[in-house]
Amino acid sequence: MDRQPINRRPVDASASDLEATPDPPDYIYGRHTVLTALEQKQPLNRVWVIPPLRYDHRFQTLLAQAQGHGAVIDQVDTTRLDQMTQGAKHQGVVAQVAPYSYWDLSQLLEHIRPQPHPLVVVAEGIMDPQNLGAIIRTTEAIGGQGLIIPQRRCVGITSTVAKVATGALSYLPVVRVVNLTRTLEELKTAGFWSYALVPEATTRLDQVQFSGAVALVVGSEGSGLTLNLRRHCDVSLCIPLGGKTPSLNAAVACAMALYEVRRQHQPARLPLTVSET
Repeated sequence: MDRQPINRRPVDASASDLEATPDPPDYIYGRHTVLTALEQKQPLNRVWVIPPLRYDHRFQTLLAQAQGHGAVIDQVDTTRLDQMTQGAKHQGVVAQVAPYSYWDLSQLLEHIRPQPHPLVVVAEGIMDPQNLGAIIRTTEAIGGQGLIIPQRRCVGITSTVAKVATGALSYLPVVRVVNLTRTLEELKTAGFWSYALVPEATTRLDQVQFSGAVALVVGSEGSGLTLNLRRHCDVSLCIPLGGKTPSLNAAVACAMALYEVRRQHQPARLPLTVSET
């Protein structure tokens, strides 16, 4: 069944773990990323676009709809976009979006309740926006239903994260919490088993039988997971390596674990599609 865009209604901050002050408006850029935002009617403050793309059949109607909802559409040259993105690969279009509306944990649990095999990722210490964007993209593509990150010691949803995620944020809820250990306890109460990816663990990924609701807990490549968070996980597991490199990038390790979980949950072979972007 095809996924539908998630509803990004604002969360009542008084009843959640969200920060009191939202992040400032941010830029997203690239044709696929901006096109996805337009298609899913994400709130856009302004769009800067080169003339040929402004009247491209993929963009023209959607830009008109965004303008009707209050977005300002500016036709500019590539030099202006180069300046705005500091030379990044913008592909002729840049948009300014409203601050990302993080989900509350209770909203996420209610959202995924109908799923037969709920799967979420809990990420700690991911400071690289490229890594977080890749984790978001992979989690959504493999079939995960949510990502949980802490307010501290983790990058938030920025334009770089959105760019790397290539539209996955339109379908994957992201929850930001104050305390990850407390969140793991809440997940356990909701029926989740938590699995920590730890390089020195003695249990291998392929030795674990995943069933029911799964929370994969990943940390940064450098410092990994804090000892306190590891103690609150049900199982610590590792990905066996056969080469000289001692560890994997956090996003790569997360992708491998996600695939194994979904492979066990799927009776048929899980297809893997490779993209060059």
